[in-house]
Amino acid sequence: MSVNVYLFFDGRAEQAIEFYKKTLGAQVDFMMRMSESPEPPPPECANMPGDAIMHANFRIGDSVLMASDAPPSGDKPFKGFSLSLSYATEAEAHKTFDALAQGGKVEMPLGKTFWSPCFGMLTDQFGVGWMVGVEHEQQ
Repeated sequence: MSVNVYLFFDGRAEQAIEFYKKTLGAQVDFMMRMSESPEPPPPECANMPGDAIMHANFRIGDSVLMASDAPPSGDKPFKGFSLSLSYATEAEAHKTFDALAQGGKVEMPLGKTFWSPCFGMLTDQFGVGWMVGVEHEQQ
């Protein structure tokens, strides 16, 4: 069994995936637009444009994420979770943190903590929360 993250981007899925390709090296495994569906869309998606992303799978490192444009909901913003990235070096953590922070909001700048030599938290321009850190060296 595996648990995967499914992100609904309210019409900005393709833009978000392109951003993650650039900042995190994401690799797209599958992407289907509404116009490519072999079946009619469900009623809640009937008014979505044909080029909207119906479903996409992409990988960041060894993790699989899924995404969709989804019909606008307004009542389901990204809350109550963050995606966490662990790096071997502070340089890698800083590079990723700075890239993800562009257009977003830094909530905890990268810095030393008791659990990590370098850890920070932010919300990216798409509203997704991220925690970026360096694995603590075991003594």
